[in-house]
Amino acid sequence: MGFLADSLARIQPSATIAVSTKARELKAAGRDIISLSAGEPDFDTPDNIKEAAWEALKAGKTKYTDVDGIPELKAAIIAKFKRDNNLDYKPEQISVGTGGKQVLYNALMATLNPGDEVIIPSPCWVSYADIVMLGGGKPVFVETKMEDGFRLKPEALAAAITPKTKWFLFNSPSNPSGAAYSHDDLKVLTDVLLKHPNVWVLTDDIYEHLIYDGLKFCTPAEVEHRLYDRTLTLNGLSKAYCMTGWRLGYAGGPPELIKAMRKLQSQSTSNPCSITQWAAVEALNGSQDFIAANNAQFVKRRDLVVSMLNEAEGISCPKPEGAFYVYPSCAGAIGKTSSSGIKIETDGDFVQALLSEEGVACVHGEAFASSPAFRISYATSEVLLEEACKRIQKFCAGLK
Repeated sequence: MGFLADSLARIQPSATIAVSTKARELKAAGRDIISLSAGEPDFDTPDNIKEAAWEALKAGKTKYTDVDGIPELKAAIIAKFKRDNNLDYKPEQISVGTGGKQVLYNALMATLNPGDEVIIPSPCWVSYADIVMLGGGKPVFVETKMEDGFRLKPEALAAAITPKTKWFLFNSPSNPSGAAYSHDDLKVLTDVLLKHPNVWVLTDDIYEHLIYDGLKFCTPAEVEHRLYDRTLTLNGLSKAYCMTGWRLGYAGGPPELIKAMRKLQSQSTSNPCSITQWAAVEALNGSQDFIAANNAQFVKRRDLVVSMLNEAEGISCPKPEGAFYVYPSCAGAIGKTSSSGIKIETDGDFVQALLSEEGVACVHGEAFASSPAFRISYATSEVLLEEACKRIQKFCAGLK
């Protein structure tokens, strides 16, 4: 259609949303579908957070607010950054948006010029590259390897930096691999970044609290404070706080960047939902005990899925340290044919045949810029996960 913007041709619809939508359609049509595609906890939002929203409704807090967050929420975010990350921010350094994706979008749209490069370790979340391209920038994927735990090596980062590099976009724990970085893992990366003062750091910490096996979370500006003035530290409530539908993300960063992001948001969505903001105040200031309880369930689910997938023919699944995803290789299935005659030439073929024949929905690795692999979200019940893994084992056993 000739009247559409040329920029739309640079991007694709979100692959994870597309798979989840397809799974819902098949389920509505009567198919027995187990969807492991959505990055969404199955736990309900904690009661104290829901009660705070109800109290805000009763108090009539339903009007417009400041574009990028009420003062009370900014204060709660500032306290969180100090408490959890030893980072000091002022209110003018805080941005609040309608989900972490909007905050990321605002930051990139406010800073990218045509030809600017953004370094992204892969596999990576499906939306990073598309938002970069929509802003006229160029995503530069730096591949990580399964044998390295999907963690970026400093020499690979150094080799990817050019005079055109504007951002290093970093995510730990990672979507889709679940890889998490220790202090020492991060320090060797921040040492590289110190040598390149024109490269800014955008760190997506949305899975911060979903970290396992005694590993301590760290964020780049915490590990190397000399990066503080060129780092945007992004976070949100969707994952650890089980608030995906509430849509609340936030970030701390340099005042001039936050001001530019506020300007952009003032001409797009304006303020996030007022009720969500008051619920977020309670989420950040209230009890955090539920996170450990939820994580104990996630660890059990992770261990179940990793064990069962590694019993499937042609599948190799490492054990991640965080988030609620596994990212197994399906290299052993490539070149084979499914029991119904579908030729498996790509990981896209693999997940489509798996959905068609066994009713298990997951996301192909190409969507995350790393193939041949697929992502499974284990943020669902052990009963469903066990059944899904049995179906994957059956599917793989039927490949010839």
